[in-house]
Amino acid sequence: MKPPATLANWRTAPYNRWAFHHVRELIPTADIANDPRRIRDFASHRETIDERFLGETDTDGCVILHRGRMVFEYYANGLTPDTPHILMSVTKSMLGLLMGMLDIDVERQVTDVLPALKDTAYQGATIRHLLDMRAGVAFNEDYLATSGPIVDYRKATGWNPLGSGETASDLHSFYAKLKDRDGDHGGRFHYVSPNTDLLGWVIEAATGRRYADLMSEHLWKRIGAERSAYITVDRFGAPRTAGGMCVTARDLARVGQWMIENPSPWMEDIERNGDRKAWDAGSFVPYYPGQPIKYRSKWYVLEGKSPLIFGMGIHGQNLFVDRAGELVIAKLSSQAMPLDAPRIALTMRAVSELRKRFA
Repeated sequence: MKPPATLANWRTAPYNRWAFHHVRELIPTADIANDPRRIRDFASHRETIDERFLGETDTDGCVILHRGRMVFEYYANGLTPDTPHILMSVTKSMLGLLMGMLDIDVERQVTDVLPALKDTAYQGATIRHLLDMRAGVAFNEDYLATSGPIVDYRKATGWNPLGSGETASDLHSFYAKLKDRDGDHGGRFHYVSPNTDLLGWVIEAATGRRYADLMSEHLWKRIGAERSAYITVDRFGAPRTAGGMCVTARDLARVGQWMIENPSPWMEDIERNGDRKAWDAGSFVPYYPGQPIKYRSKWYVLEGKSPLIFGMGIHGQNLFVDRAGELVIAKLSSQAMPLDAPRIALTMRAVSELRKRFA
């Protein structure tokens, strides 16, 4: 029997409902090991919530923690508590946490670590510019494009099949194509996923270790993950740190709980810093109209008396962390559209109501 999805259609509805939790059957991956001796258990005190928004936003799995207790759990479309689901760009947020635990100077220029990039648009960019999506690199992140640089990028990462007569590429070689700038480094918020994959390369070059092993040691084992995670890799093993990490809903919630219980200067920096003017000059404002948001170290921050830190990935992936309110909402989805403004708005309204309920 043929699988219900292929490399050519796996991000397309309805195939994504199966593919998003069977990614390793379609793309090469590297394991991110947990420690079975250090699993974090949760007390359970189940609450009844209005689940309509979950169905309306094509949710596959949702786990809510309040004050360290699991108060809600939901699964659909074949996802189970034991099944890893792709995080898409919430993978970037996982990198943002890892970077804070490594001895890497974020003000260092990228080309100091990777001299091979000196003739690319990344000349003069710092690691901080990449972390905050403020590198002036010309790249159009059009998820619906059928040709052009973003499709070349996906082929290089192993996410799209090669066309007839095309030669296999790889992630590191792809950066030689990014020659042009479209602004100053340190300018507006400019969402470019290759920036985060480049940070994965920077991390491996600076530490001399595999990204998956570092993620396992510094984050996955520390949060008390119940299951190993995994991350997609290209044909030479370069990790897709911009979107390829796959985890269970429970373990994603454990990340949020760990963020609440382990304050650090890096976490405080995420919550307090970031440039609101840079965000307002960027292209994501229409998805969060009128909301006071900034972006720092791969995390979105909704400002307020009790800031909301969150990761967001295409097709409806989210991790919301209200550190002051001790509330974590992990949401995995298989929405048809990569970025769906009405569903983003509905999710944000639901999160706002949940924050009020569990205040």
